[in-house]
Amino acid sequence: MSEEEAGYGIGAVSRLLGVPAPTLRTWNLRYGLGPSRRSAGGHRRYDAADLHRLREMKRLIAEGLPPAEAARHALTLTGEPAREQDGAAGAPGEAVPSAGPARAGVASLVRAAFVLDSHAVSHLLESSLAAQGVRPTWEGLVLPAFDAVCRRQDDSGAGIDVEHLLSDRILAALHRHTLRQAAPSGRRPVLLACAEDEQHTLPVHALSAALAEEGVETRVLGARTPYAALAHAMRRLHPAAVFVWSQQELTGATAPLAALPRLRPAARLIVGGRGWYGALPEGVIRVDTFREALSQIRRALP
Repeated sequence: MSEEEAGYGIGAVSRLLGVPAPTLRTWNLRYGLGPSRRSAGGHRRYDAADLHRLREMKRLIAEGLPPAEAARHALTLTGEPAREQDGAAGAPGEAVPSAGPARAGVASLVRAAFVLDSHAVSHLLESSLAAQGVRPTWEGLVLPAFDAVCRRQDDSGAGIDVEHLLSDRILAALHRHTLRQAAPSGRRPVLLACAEDEQHTLPVHALSAALAEEGVETRVLGARTPYAALAHAMRRLHPAAVFVWSQQELTGATAPLAALPRLRPAARLIVGGRGWYGALPEGVIRVDTFREALSQIRRALP
């Protein structure tokens, strides 16, 4: 039985949908939007139809519907939607289902990671980057592989070493791919950073590599960037766009964003990741997918 057929644990669903696990538990307790099957080991699992209902719940709430009413609508759905061939876009932290050869590539990457074969992991990643580029590799290989690793962590409590090795090899492959790109075009750079105290950096490095393919110069400040340091870098570089990533709610307070400098010419301020909470300051743009992040950054470029 494939992992998809076996269902998804709550941690995997949280990562797939960008909905915190405590919120998923609340939706289950209050509205009955919970996992509908059990694994062979007795663990409760979400199937594809459950995910369909949860996505609809999230969409309706985002449109302003009260949660109880959104749940009533979501519970009327049956089955799962037909998958779009090209329409589903992976968020900087959202996996995209893979199929056919892509699924085989994910399986190979996961197998290599679980036996801690760093050479094989690097080869698979670099081959995909060379053949397809950053965005297809990120959406179709990296995120599904992470989802598989994290799903097994949910089931067994093991695999932190696998996740760390995979993260290290992804980061190295992205850096090497970036260095192989043509020289930047000379436009105003794009500044990429993680929110203060945020340690998850892979999404910003993936964005940097994807922009390098387009000849866009970037500066990556990396993990745990203090907002004072980000503001200083903005004043020095006068970037065309600033992207800030928050993966955990602990790091996602939106209030500090209001204190970032307003530059002339203006810099487009974009945030991504499921950690952000609270109202965004005026002019700040939130994105939910990798493609949307690239699109918003491109719009800021002269």
